[in-house]
Order: sequence, then C-alpha cells, then structure tokens
Amino acid sequence: MKTAIKNKYVFTALLLILLAAAGIGLTELYVRFERGAEPESGFHVVTSFYPVYIAAENIIGDVGGVSLANLSEPQTGCLHDYQLTTEDMRKLSAADVFLINGGGMEHFLSEVAGRYPSLTVVNASEQIDLLADNAHAWMSIPDYMVQVQTIADGLSALDEAHRKEYEANCGRYMQQLKQLLKKQQAVREQIPQSVPRRSVLFHEAFAYLARDFGLQAAGSLDLDEERQVSAGEVAQVVRLVKEQAVPFILAEEQYGKQMCETVQKEADVQAVYLDPCVQGDGRADSYVRAMRENIRVLQEAFAKLK
Repeated sequence: MKTAIKNKYVFTALLLILLAAAGIGLTELYVRFERGAEPESGFHVVTSFYPVYIAAENIIGDVGGVSLANLSEPQTGCLHDYQLTTEDMRKLSAADVFLINGGGMEHFLSEVAGRYPSLTVVNASEQIDLLADNAHAWMSIPDYMVQVQTIADGLSALDEAHRKEYEANCGRYMQQLKQLLKKQQAVREQIPQSVPRRSVLFHEAFAYLARDFGLQAAGSLDLDEERQVSAGEVAQVVRLVKEQAVPFILAEEQYGKQMCETVQKEADVQAVYLDPCVQGDGRADSYVRAMRENIRVLQEAFAKLK
C-alpha cells in the first residue's frame, strides 16, 4: 500500500515537472512570436496587399532563400477599414521587411509600428507625387514603375546577398511595363480631337488612369460594397453629364454597374468598366494583363465616339 502511494507521489511530481517545462517552452515560443523572432532561416518579405505583392513577386522571382507573403487575401481589394488578423500578426512577426503602398492606404500602419518597432518598412510611394488624398498610384503605369523600382532598391539594400538577382528581375519586369506604357501612349495619341476630354469616376483609383489618358475628372463617387447612393447624388451625376457633355463614366463593374445603368437611362454616356488591379489570381503577370485589358477597353470606348 505504502509503495503504491509512494509511486503515485513520484508520478505526480514528474507530471508537474513536465508541465512546468512545457509551460516554459510555450512561454518562450509566445515571446518569440510577439517579438517577431525568426523561426526559420532565410529572408522573409511581407506585403500589405495585392498590387504590392505582384510587384514584389516579379522582383523576387525564384531567388533562393527568400519567402514572400501577403497580409490580406487576394480577394480583399483595397484596404478600406481592413483589420489585422492573428495570421497577419504571425506573418509580420517573422518578417525582415514589410512592403507597403503608402499614401495612407495602410491605415493600420501605426498598429504594426507599435507591435513591431524594429520592423523595416519600405514605402513604395515614397518617390511619387500622389494625387490629393488618393493612394491608388499603381493605376498609373509610370507611377507603378517608380513603385517597382523603390521596392527593388529597398530589397537590395536589406538583402545585399541577392542584390544582383533583384536588379536583374526588376529590369526584366520594367521592360514589360515599358511595353505596356508604350501601348497606352499610342492609344492616347489616337483619341480624336473631337472627343471631350472629360469623365465621371465611380472609383477614385481611376483618377490616375484618367490623368494618364488626358481625361479631366468632371466629378466622382467612390463606390464600394458599403456605399449607399442617394437619389440626390444620382440626379447630380446626371446633371453633370448633361451639362458638361461628359462622354465616359469610368467604373468598376462589381460596385458601379447598377449606378451606371441608372445614369445611362437619363443621359447619353458610355459606361467604361475597368479593373482597379486589387484582386487577381496571384500570377506574376497579373498587373500587366489587367492593365492591358483596361487599355483595350478604353481604346474601344474612344473608337465609339469617332
């Protein structure tokens, strides 16, 4: 009987020791997680959302020992009211650099800085003269090219071992973007002089695209899944289109189609549906494909007004 009791105490003591050791181990892991300790070797890059991710994907390519992760899911779109998740924090805890669009797009940046004060942040829009209160610079091919170069320079400075690879990959991507820009410029030059250079925007991202095609924004409504449009706003857009003979409404089909159809019933105006390039399949050529289609759609819209 005494032996059984003694064995019971020994077992209990051993169990407590094991639990204490496990607790210490878990605490250590938690501290490492919170401090952003690197659990694996290599250079870890995290991007804030889709356009920045695609730029980084082209620059990093298949460079060995470099990982790339994105905070938001590919279908998140613009980061309006985006809330950081536990998974986001896990990614940031392991990051060597955080690539952002900048211009106020990442409203949660102060939270990231508070949690990970030593994390290096590269602002892709740092060298860009942004339109007032509009961070959607990637919708301008020339501005996007500046963002790509800024990201490449940032990665090269932080990970010098792979500088030449980053520069080479950046150069190849720049050649694709130059061809895209050349196509855009050719379409702009073909716009008939008789076409009024005015448009109404139903997404603020298209302000950059309109500018690059020489179109002035006569008015704008930034539509999304939460935007409730009043009857007065509809009437105002219709009046604007009629008074200024606006030939185009530039809109995103997902959120702007209903509004476009309403306005088209009252006014003679084309609805041109464009891709804001904030969602996609994750392929490296995603941006090029989307912008090429935007250029084609605009070219067709201009041709209809000849």
